[in-house]
Amino acid sequence: MAVLAGCQQETEQETKSDMVDSQPQQEQVVKADNTNNKKAHNPIDDHTYGNLHEVDLKHLELDLTVDFEAKSLEGFVDLSFDRLKDDVNELVLDTRDIDVSKVELNQDGQWVSGKFELADKDEVMGSKLTVKLEAGVNKVRVHYATQPQASGLQWLTPEQTAGKKHPFMYSQAQAIHARSFLPVQDSPAVRITYNATIRTPKELLAVMSAFNEPDTELDGEYHFEMPQAIPTYLIAIGVGDLDFKAMSDRTGVYAEPAILDSAVAEFDDTEDMVKVTEELYGPYRWGRYDLLILPPAFPYGGMENPRLSFITPTVIAGDKSLVSLIAHELAHSWSGNLVTNATWHDFWLNEGFTSYVENRIMEELFGRERALMEQSLAVQDLRQAVQDLPEKYTVLNVDLDGADPDDAFSTVPYTKGQMFLVWLEEKFGREVFDKFLVGHFNDHAFQSITTQQFEAYLKKNLLDKHPGVVSEEEIHTWIHEPMLPDMMPNPKSGAFNTVDAKTKQLLLGEITLDQLGTQQWTVHEWLHFLNNLPTDMSADDMMTMDATFKLTESTNNEIAHAWLLLSLKAGYEVVLPRLENYLITIGRRKLIVPLYKQLMETEQGAEFAKRVYQVARPGYHPLAQATLDEVVK
Repeated sequence: MAVLAGCQQETEQETKSDMVDSQPQQEQVVKADNTNNKKAHNPIDDHTYGNLHEVDLKHLELDLTVDFEAKSLEGFVDLSFDRLKDDVNELVLDTRDIDVSKVELNQDGQWVSGKFELADKDEVMGSKLTVKLEAGVNKVRVHYATQPQASGLQWLTPEQTAGKKHPFMYSQAQAIHARSFLPVQDSPAVRITYNATIRTPKELLAVMSAFNEPDTELDGEYHFEMPQAIPTYLIAIGVGDLDFKAMSDRTGVYAEPAILDSAVAEFDDTEDMVKVTEELYGPYRWGRYDLLILPPAFPYGGMENPRLSFITPTVIAGDKSLVSLIAHELAHSWSGNLVTNATWHDFWLNEGFTSYVENRIMEELFGRERALMEQSLAVQDLRQAVQDLPEKYTVLNVDLDGADPDDAFSTVPYTKGQMFLVWLEEKFGREVFDKFLVGHFNDHAFQSITTQQFEAYLKKNLLDKHPGVVSEEEIHTWIHEPMLPDMMPNPKSGAFNTVDAKTKQLLLGEITLDQLGTQQWTVHEWLHFLNNLPTDMSADDMMTMDATFKLTESTNNEIAHAWLLLSLKAGYEVVLPRLENYLITIGRRKLIVPLYKQLMETEQGAEFAKRVYQVARPGYHPLAQATLDEVVK
């Protein structure tokens, strides 16, 4: 999941020789081999009730009806599994706010009634569902319905969509929210294939993190297949008034008609991104790569659901200035989806690697200077973030200590993890480090690994092959010690140095705003400029800057965010009407949470925040609501 520059994430092997030639060209994929997955080294995942060491979940068959009036998915799921021990007599699953009506066991091809127990709800883990197994049973059917408050689903009214005519529903399963719409062993250590039948109102289209047929007709019944084994948090669904437009033979955009053309124009470099990443790190192994543009309520920049990344519309800027988000979600096709963190303590293995690969993609397509600017902005955010975080959450291999993984969500796994890999690249050289990364992706393809497994692989395949370059103590400091190591790279951008020099002259009164030279500034230069201005600027200076650059009216959501935050800190109240509209129309946590937090710093601001939040809250995703309920008290 992307949290930074435009951007919330098993043990099969995959080889090129598994290519399926009988499929259409755009659907030729490398399939995962599930036959040898016995999870002999399955880690302890303390965020699942599932008996992963006894039962090896293999495949799901979903049959669900989307009921917008009841705000519920209703139907059943068939779970196929292998037993890892002879004496296993139960299947333990995760649920949260799910009504289970019946469980059936498949005995000799016939469905018979089964026994189950649904425990009381734990606020973090949800409710344990225990299914009693009979001898010889390796498939279970669970009949269920989700509840309207399911944390992994958002139900939007027509008024909350771009077209204003039809409702919209979408899922967000990372980290442990799949259990709120699917009874399953909800752990990233569990990798499954799945098929699905989804029934909707006939005027709406359903799409999933599976093969989506671009020419699907609207008929209210849609069928999906995901042939590669994926972790459960990557099961995703979206239903709405959606059209499709191709960008290449294997890439395209699903979006509401009102924003489809602008999204295609913004993201038409996607095929180039795929090709560049293939040249760097090996073949794209998922068939198609499409984008689903969600309504603005989506709480993240993007979500890397395989084959169909979910994307916020807030990055449609009209100038491709925020497309690093697409690079980030695409990069997950190698780091995160292909090689996955085994537990949420290992989240940095997803996001740190993905942030590194994202930046390499941006460098290849847009040049070294842009890549440096994006690195520099990310590091600036990281240095600020670690000052405000509990120290334990500044560790890469974080100890969640029973906490909800969402509680530890920050820039640390993204940017500290990225800078660790940048440091390794600088130490060993890009050619050597690239070869190591390609090996990592190939050797761990379609597996979930722990931090400890990665450390052992790193030692064997990089440190031991190039002795004396870095020490195991330095590796330990990066991964297991809190805060930021002194050895962390501090990326410098020549463009930012120029901005800093001009800003200094401006603040000393040596030049005017007109002499800043902003005519050719990129969005990154604007963000660097705004983020580093003093927060005690006078109202007159703020007003002059606003009149000169029309910042309150900016349609770039990142620039608007930076300006609104600076204005709140400086007490520039002219922005309040724009701020109110911004908070009501955008649900992306990265953009709105800091604004609410700043508002709550003053009595007048808190009054404003509470009034606006009362209006805005129904349109926010449950994940954003959970965060902001704690902020806006």
